[in-house]
Amino acid sequence: MTISSTVSQDGTELTISIAGRFDFSSHQEFRDSYENINVKPMSYTVDMNDTTYLDSSALGMLLLLRDYAGGNESKITISNANEDVKKILSISNFEHLFAIN
Repeated sequence: MTISSTVSQDGTELTISIAGRFDFSSHQEFRDSYENINVKPMSYTVDMNDTTYLDSSALGMLLLLRDYAGGNESKITISNANEDVKKILSISNFEHLFAIN
């Protein structure tokens, strides 16, 4: 599992890329990916193109990101999830909390 983050050139968007399993072992690395940057982005993208699995702790981590980013006012997109990951997000009703594409 690898988590990396990239800030857009203008500093308004943070992209967090998750490769491999997204589970409890990712907790600190995931938090560091958005807490340890020098800017406060206006929007976030969680790129799950290379995410093979997520569990309930990963769902909790996404909710922590949402709270950190401003709760109901946050702009977070979950992108490039495979069908298995999309199914878990859908069962959890995350489409009401995040933009999923």
